[in-house]
Amino acid sequence: MPQLLGRMVVTGAAGFIGSHLVDRLLANGATHVVGFDNFSRGRLENLAHLSDDRRFELVVGDVRSTSDVSAVVTGANVVYHLAAQSRVMDGVRDVNYTFETNVCGTFNVLRAAAEKGVSCVVFASSREVYGEPMALPVDEESPLSPINSYGASKLAGEAYCRAFRREFGLQTVVLRLANVYGRRDTGRVIPLWLERANARQDLLVYGGKQVVDFVWVGQVVDALTRAGGLDVAVPPINVGSGTGTRIVDLARRIARMADGQVRVRLEAARKMEVTRYIASIQRMREILQIEPMLDPLGKLSDLTGAPLVELG
Repeated sequence: MPQLLGRMVVTGAAGFIGSHLVDRLLANGATHVVGFDNFSRGRLENLAHLSDDRRFELVVGDVRSTSDVSAVVTGANVVYHLAAQSRVMDGVRDVNYTFETNVCGTFNVLRAAAEKGVSCVVFASSREVYGEPMALPVDEESPLSPINSYGASKLAGEAYCRAFRREFGLQTVVLRLANVYGRRDTGRVIPLWLERANARQDLLVYGGKQVVDFVWVGQVVDALTRAGGLDVAVPPINVGSGTGTRIVDLARRIARMADGQVRVRLEAARKMEVTRYIASIQRMREILQIEPMLDPLGKLSDLTGAPLVELG
């Protein structure tokens, strides 16, 4: 597989998705994987199991630093750019950090990749670039109209990917990720609710009518690794399940896993969050050859590690 040859760089490698990507690249036979992270949110424990793997190298650095980025990208074959301020509400609270990391950081990665002769940059974008969609499911030609700083920063990153491809011939692949869940995630709705359910605490649902496309991290890693092996220009690709789940139904499903000992409490919806999204996954199927899971939330029971049990 061409994406396994030479030096693979994963920015944001100590984070949720990045650490799973590192694992997959090594499992697939990669000979040299470099993890790059500033540990603002990433956790060393996500990579601790690789301490004795000589194929893995950990570099502490920041995508906002041009010198850090230039050094880590030198000699790379493929760069998987996942480093980001990756949470919508955090993006609202600190727009400067979001801009510096997601926009300037992405520009730094692309510029260094173009200068150093990198074969391909895979950019982890987001469903947030669409904003509130006019119709469901949302295909990649739908209007791009983000409603928050995070979505705007990801759209800017996409624009730079397109510009560097046209101006410098840099192979870039843009993946628009839906709501990813899995082990090592923290601070988002599924791990928070599972933690509360295990403690037999009420699940707080803000709004409840929101429709979300959840996708298992293993499938996202499939998409990332396959994207890194593409050697032809491709348009942006949605990565999701193609199935919508009402957020209140997710809460009720998790509550059932707690054997009815947890209540679901509805609170007022929060502003600045997209209220409905289902990905059109035709390109994911055709270009990346990935089929969705029959039950997008079928891996929930794998995340509990304690008394919760799927009751059906």
